[in-house]
Amino acid sequence: MNALEKFSLKGKTAIVTGATRGLGQGIAIGLAEAGADIVCVGRSDDSETRSKVESLGRQYLNLRLDVGEESAPEQIVRKTVEHFGKLDILVNAAGITRRVMAIDIDRKDWQDVLDVNLTALFFMCQAAARQFIKQGGGGKIINIGSMTSYQGGIKVIPYTASKAAVRNITMHMCNEWAAKYNIHVNCIAPGYMITNMTAPMRSEPSRMAETNTRIPMERWGTPEDLAGAAIFLASDASDYVNGFTIAVDGGFLAKS
Repeated sequence: MNALEKFSLKGKTAIVTGATRGLGQGIAIGLAEAGADIVCVGRSDDSETRSKVESLGRQYLNLRLDVGEESAPEQIVRKTVEHFGKLDILVNAAGITRRVMAIDIDRKDWQDVLDVNLTALFFMCQAAARQFIKQGGGGKIINIGSMTSYQGGIKVIPYTASKAAVRNITMHMCNEWAAKYNIHVNCIAPGYMITNMTAPMRSEPSRMAETNTRIPMERWGTPEDLAGAAIFLASDASDYVNGFTIAVDGGFLAKS
């Protein structure tokens, strides 16, 4: 297999949570472009994702489930295997935030964010890993972190807590699953991205001015900017990459 062939996802089945829009949608379409069939998990309208994936000639399954529900991870993996016969790739892109100062955050907002961004993510990883072990041959898991996996952020304290934890549990799962099961668990940390989630922040001129001066590439990213890193981590090209978080941030972390 030559270098370019290692990036092919032809014949692979990928679950992407949060794939109805935003970063998850950009990743799902990128994986489909590389050859993967897609399981889109999300509660909002998936018609755009479906249209783009199927236009590439890939198979597509929509699971309209809330990843935060306790039974969802097992259901998602089971329905994927029932439909496609196997699972090869999991991308945990579903996420929420609450823009509240730390002094004002209440317990419900705190818990809501952790339930989706951290607890649901972990149990999706666990369910996928159990399926990989059952199948034999390993598998690829990609978690979505954030710049707040590395720094504190402002007005997003539960989001920061969840994304810092995602980076660390990615390393922990690698430690337990790499050699024994040939499971690769890595993370992508997006920088400032143009999505529905960041619309409130982008509506604040002072915050926009502050962030624009911190990005060496002098632009915010788009969901499509994550596709290359996701394809790499989902493919054979990354077979010796494990437990690592790749920043896709326009150079944000490089600038002091």
